[in-house]
Amino acid sequence: MTVNKTFRLTLLLWFLLLSACSSSKAVTVQPARILPSIVQSVRTVPSTVQSIVTLTSTVQPAYTLPGTVQPVIGLPQGTDGYAWWNDTVFYELFVRSFYDSNGDGIGDFNGIIEKLDYLNDGNPKTTTDLGVTGIWLMPINPSPSYHGFDVTDYYDVNPDYGTLDEFKNLLKECHSRGMRVIIDLVLNHTSIEHPWFIEARDQPQSTRHDWYIWTETNPGYLGPWSERVWYPSSAGYYYAIFWSGMPDLNYKNDDVTDEMYNVTRFWLQDVGVDGFRLDAARHLIELNQIQADTQMTHQWWANFHTYYKGIKPMAMTVGEVMTTNYEVVNYVNGDEFDMAFNFDLASQTVRNISGWNAGSLGAALQRSFNQFSHGTYATFLTNHDQERVMSVFVGNQDKAKLAASVLLTAPGTPFIYYGEEIGMTGNKPDEKIRTPMLWSADKYAGFSSISPWESTNSNYEQFNVASESSDPNSLLSLYRTLIKLRNEHAALRVGDYFGVGSDNRSILPFLRVSKEETLLVLINLSKKTLSGYTLSLKQGPLSGSYRLYPVLGEGNYPSLVANANGGFDSYQTTSEIPANGLVILQLIGG
Repeated sequence: MTVNKTFRLTLLLWFLLLSACSSSKAVTVQPARILPSIVQSVRTVPSTVQSIVTLTSTVQPAYTLPGTVQPVIGLPQGTDGYAWWNDTVFYELFVRSFYDSNGDGIGDFNGIIEKLDYLNDGNPKTTTDLGVTGIWLMPINPSPSYHGFDVTDYYDVNPDYGTLDEFKNLLKECHSRGMRVIIDLVLNHTSIEHPWFIEARDQPQSTRHDWYIWTETNPGYLGPWSERVWYPSSAGYYYAIFWSGMPDLNYKNDDVTDEMYNVTRFWLQDVGVDGFRLDAARHLIELNQIQADTQMTHQWWANFHTYYKGIKPMAMTVGEVMTTNYEVVNYVNGDEFDMAFNFDLASQTVRNISGWNAGSLGAALQRSFNQFSHGTYATFLTNHDQERVMSVFVGNQDKAKLAASVLLTAPGTPFIYYGEEIGMTGNKPDEKIRTPMLWSADKYAGFSSISPWESTNSNYEQFNVASESSDPNSLLSLYRTLIKLRNEHAALRVGDYFGVGSDNRSILPFLRVSKEETLLVLINLSKKTLSGYTLSLKQGPLSGSYRLYPVLGEGNYPSLVANANGGFDSYQTTSEIPANGLVILQLIGG
């Protein structure tokens, strides 16, 4: 696509004007003044099919002018015109539990820096790093709790983790390796110890009193999970959807919105993070007993989207909307979040792998792909609020490897919970699913030189980074292989999904198709080696005949001929898929 010189100049002038306005610390933006954004992706078609496709770092924003004089900046583009986050494999990291650099038993920013080469050494040719290209840091703000979800200062970092300058240095080191960093932004509530709440409670005449939600008498109704939500204080009853120590902010008050816009600008512009994971996103604004997914909540997020894109068009948000996809899609199919976590698919993936059910899992993958606009959902297995996936699998390594195979070959932007790649276990309570990372068989699992804030897993001598790094058959080795493949192959990152049929109910087959390439993925959800199976696709994107080459796995595969509907009929091969194994084949036309 070409744009004439006059149009380019006009866009440049508007962009400079917008940047100048958004960079001023004195500027606040009222929600009612923000126009919804309009985005159109501009994609280019490569002229040749490439066997290996490397990550692209070029950004070519698309622009669409609405019916007003105010320009709107579109999404930055990655592979095939998608945004950079669709090219990314994220790693969810709890700073307190990752690595202790100063011997106080608590993980810190400098500890992450010391271990960055484990996550990504900056050299795509090496195979000793995990290869992730993004990090999500759980809350890093000051907080009276170990987890940090009750914030006491939105403009600083937890002193247990280091200083703000040390955090900026972590950002610099990550960016130098081509890794983006997003942080938890907890907007729904503060800590009961936040100065805002203390003033609101102790000085009812203060303007900050209305920053929270109050009633003189207890309304008496319960929360979404039948939990208590109204708590007494000297200033009346206050609303707190999660617990008494985390009072909800009142986003019907524009002053609260303005303050949180300033917080957002601070982290994006002054500090330099690449985006946010948005906690408790569906509970932002209540309408009496309707305490989730209100229209006012959706409108607030739409305004927020326009605000942060105006500050940093390349910034990304991923929303925690813990409900069914029928509701989740409403947050991403418009201009609210760039992505949302796919909780439905996560639970279905783990459940179907536990039951060795390839058919149900394939249907779940296809259903998710059909429900969401392409590139708008984030995939995971389990996270910091759920029992670890290896515990759900009761230590079964084969199931853990199958889960990794699905996570890293299926559509969606994958998020890996720290330690998942080495098979860390953990059951509730929450502290036990957020235990220190297992680095070695040394005392305290190599996490610290002293007894850590929470005890390490008892099996750390067997399952740790050091021991699994030297084992080519380990879970860690598989994660490294699959992440490298995903980074190298556009089809695995941004390709369309076509579920393929099979006469063998233990096989999960599907096509991933991008503009650069077509891959056929075969996953064996059984304990037996499989061969002699037949594959078919009624309708698809294919045309002509194809030669098949293994990208992962071995075997000789006959040519495949597309049918009149772009699929294929009764494709047979004698090549084997190992028990609980994965084969990825590249289709080359001609």
